[in-house]
Amino acid sequence: MSRFQASIPCYNNSSYGPDAAALSTLGVTLQEQIETAVHILKNHGVVALPTDTLYGLAAWAEDGEAVRRVFDLKGRSKSAALPLLMADAEDLLAYAAEIPEAVWPLAERFWPGPLTLVLHRSRMVPDTVTGGLDTVALRVPDHPVPREIVRRLGGPVTGTSANLSGGVETTTAEGVREEFGSLVDMVLDVGPQPTRGRASTLLDMSDGRPRILREGGVTLRQIEETCGLRADAVRFSRSTEADERASDHR
Repeated sequence: MSRFQASIPCYNNSSYGPDAAALSTLGVTLQEQIETAVHILKNHGVVALPTDTLYGLAAWAEDGEAVRRVFDLKGRSKSAALPLLMADAEDLLAYAAEIPEAVWPLAERFWPGPLTLVLHRSRMVPDTVTGGLDTVALRVPDHPVPREIVRRLGGPVTGTSANLSGGVETTTAEGVREEFGSLVDMVLDVGPQPTRGRASTLLDMSDGRPRILREGGVTLRQIEETCGLRADAVRFSRSTEADERASDHR
């Protein structure tokens, strides 16, 4: 048992079921796509991949060159921050620091799933990802493909939505191709998937008090019920406005 496994419970809320079972049904073609994607990511590439919410632009978080490409592709300021996708809830212990107790029941209930948590970052998270901020946005998606890619890489990938900053979010491989063409190195095409078509809820827990920066798949009421704390919400006229805010981590 790893030191992470000894520290927190094992969460398995996935609507896809256990990852091993989910991956066994993906087929040889998709398994080959995953292997190719990992190779590309290890060589400074950018891959568009499916998640349970939207398609995302993935770069290996520790690869500064690839992360900067993601900013350029989106037309987004490098003083902003990018969210990271992890494989499992226990990865919080590697990439977050000073984790408030109220975070664990949220992770237990909503991960894997559409909740992104903003927390103080650990030393393992590079400045290129956070725009120099001392916080990082972390999520475990409810989709076996990105989680398997992260496991094979040995570290998280960026999970920002696969669209131009301020543009329409994409939920299909074809939509990504129309948006970026050959500018991304690979588009993982998994066919029809049970994507929710809505961004994750972005919840700042860095000071231990819940503050919703973006509304999404998890509601304010669900958050309050789960962590036992009152949550504040920052209101925007539309969700994509948050893309332009450096503190949004989207």
